[in-house]
Amino acid sequence: MLILNSEPKFFSREAFKLLNTIGDVKEQECNRNELLLTIPDVDILIIRLKNNIDDEVFSKAKKLKVIVSATTGLNHIDLDAAKKNDVQVLSLRGEDEFLKSITATAELSWSLLLSFYRRIPDAINHVESGGWNRDKFRGKQLKGKTLGLVGFGRLGCIMSEYGKAFKMKVLATDPFVESMPNHVEKVGLKKLLNSSDIVSLHINYDSSNHEMFNDKLFMQMKNGSVFLNTSRGELVNEKALLKAIDSEKISGALLDVLNNENSIKEDWLINSNIWKKSLINENIIIVPHIGGATIESMEETEVFMANKLVKYLQE
Repeated sequence: MLILNSEPKFFSREAFKLLNTIGDVKEQECNRNELLLTIPDVDILIIRLKNNIDDEVFSKAKKLKVIVSATTGLNHIDLDAAKKNDVQVLSLRGEDEFLKSITATAELSWSLLLSFYRRIPDAINHVESGGWNRDKFRGKQLKGKTLGLVGFGRLGCIMSEYGKAFKMKVLATDPFVESMPNHVEKVGLKKLLNSSDIVSLHINYDSSNHEMFNDKLFMQMKNGSVFLNTSRGELVNEKALLKAIDSEKISGALLDVLNNENSIKEDWLINSNIWKKSLINENIIIVPHIGGATIESMEETEVFMANKLVKYLQE
């Protein structure tokens, strides 16, 4: 079998050795055109988030049997097309026991929160330009603030522990979770939005919650609150988010994900209105989907997925 690792940079050597036991591994960094040219001969495709695996890719993938993605989100893969073409998609979704040990995205979420409240990016830029005026960067503390968690799975639970450590009040809403820890108050979505100083999004994306954060929900948020999204960009209507920022309904947007990041168009970012606004508004902080991108988490998840693939092929 030919196994194509289409994003081999920094890929785990341990995972590579495991893959080599089941087939010939071709490591080739592929943009979309290169992927389309290479995919006809590939039996197993290893991906991260660089390429959108859509119907066009599947139409050329004559031998493809399995796609392996070390992610929980799968909006970069057309799952209907995969099913239609009898291609199995292996991912981290549902691997709850293993994922409990993976904290990278929660840590990134908290980093964004601290960066915003303590104005860290601006302070760094100030010093790099030769300044040393701390009065320009008086921030706010997290102690005493209310953290609202939309979704209380693995990441929501970890975030709640961070909130407790920082002496915050923690609210959470999740229709699939019956009971929550003593330090978390379970509330409905409307109350959470009305009451929270920070609304942090931690849910999986699917067609049922596409752009769930729209004008209505942003207008229900507490005046001057902060919106944090390290889940998926498609959960947010970015026009509504921009309106909430422009009207000063919310005071900041902290984003690791954007709505169109899976676009096949290379100029998608420079055409993003929320990105354009971030260039002139210091209260919008955007980073390039780095939530899970730590050395440790990528090593652990890639090895886990390589083992999962080996087990799948042995069944």
